Amino acid sequence: MTFLALSKDFFVTRTVRRDRSMKKIFMPVIICFFVVGLFSISARSQNPANPQNPIVGTWETIDDEGPNKGKASSYIEIFENSGVYSGKIVKLLLDPPDKICLQCKGNLKNKPLIGMKILDSMKKTGNVDQKLGAEYSGGTILDPDSGATYKCKMWVRDNVLTARGYIGISLLGRSQQWHRVK
Repeated sequence: MTFLALSKDFFVTRTVRRDRSMKKIFMPVIICFFVVGLFSISARSQNPANPQNPIVGTWETIDDEGPNKGKASSYIEIFENSGVYSGKIVKLLLDPPDKICLQCKGNLKNKPLIGMKILDSMKKTGNVDQKLGAEYSGGTILDPDSGATYKCKMWVRDNVLTARGYIGISLLGRSQQWHRVK
């Protein structure tokens, strides 16, 4: 064999070996990217912070008056049905789970708080407050401690929801901040 034939055979054999070793490296890398991509899609679909409906999810309420002021008191699950948002109590953090609404009126009187719809008929307005975030209004909120129902406005920014219950105009009311449960 001539030098030229030997060098050609050497380079062809080396190239074939290199191609095989690259396949051995790249196939696991491609599989890893595929698996990571699947997990990230799955994690995103389970994330309660939906960019289209940032209000949807479970929120921890904080008492803003009384002996439990500043303490987390319940979890409220907000859900959407045809562009209308409602919320119900799913967990009580300070009271026993079988607590009933003694102050409520009508068909809610003496009903359990867990499962009770306290937020009703909220709609996204399309307005965005620079500090508070996306605005929702047009609905009502029930205060189960007093049994009173108020007009309601809400704003959501990241993991903080500001709920404002009021009578008449928004200036005559009070606000609470709720935090997204992770």
